[in-house]
Amino acid sequence: MKNERNQLKHFLDQKVVLYNNASFIKDDPISVPHQFAKKQDIEIAGFFAAIFSWGNRTTIINKSNELMRLMNQAPYDFCLHHSDADLKKLLPFKHRTFNATDLLYFVSFFKMHYTKHDSLEPAFTSWMHKKDLTIEHALTGFYHYFFSLPDIPERTRKHIASPEKKSSCKRLNMFLRWMVRSDGSGVDFGIWKNINPSQLICPLDVHVARVAKELNILQRQPPDWEAALELSAYLRTLDKTDPVKYDFALFGSGVMEKKR
Repeated sequence: MKNERNQLKHFLDQKVVLYNNASFIKDDPISVPHQFAKKQDIEIAGFFAAIFSWGNRTTIINKSNELMRLMNQAPYDFCLHHSDADLKKLLPFKHRTFNATDLLYFVSFFKMHYTKHDSLEPAFTSWMHKKDLTIEHALTGFYHYFFSLPDIPERTRKHIASPEKKSSCKRLNMFLRWMVRSDGSGVDFGIWKNINPSQLICPLDVHVARVAKELNILQRQPPDWEAALELSAYLRTLDKTDPVKYDFALFGSGVMEKKR
């Protein structure tokens, strides 16, 4: 059994090296925040790109870049200092089921938050209890904080996942990976310092789940929060300090190699 795990670790480590490098960026939604240098621009652009990340990756990147253009390639400044005329420019925007109603609420949230904080990080870390520092607390707390403004459009709630709803929270976990991991590869940003990479949960989508099941490292069938925890727990047996680096291996094997 130990020998099998060592062989699997070697296989996955090779896949990490193959995909966790600068060449990965251009065809992935992470290319959107990579256009920016300011921390807050990276956070906001990254958040939108992550939230839009379902479906075709080219479409996700194109729609995210369209939004950045509508925000004058300065999302932080736009969210804090927009005029009514600026907001009107956003009204035609749509990506799948995400429309202008959702977008205007997101902008309102960012204005509220960044008026009080210089980073989006506290929106997650404020809810990680001192005696039980978990990503589950961060994601659940973030969900309730995000929807703490008055007059919340009920339709917008579907765009932010929560472990309370049994969701795998794939898009938010991917966003956290982007913000937290820092390994010198140039892909993830590592600009948040109050969450340890060892705490991260692997972003679980249908591709990652399929490959994980094929490798017999995920037994749970529905791709829900419990499945994300199960997979992440196994990945920690391969690397307890940086388990989510294997997202590159699983996603790359499931999506990139499928096209070859």
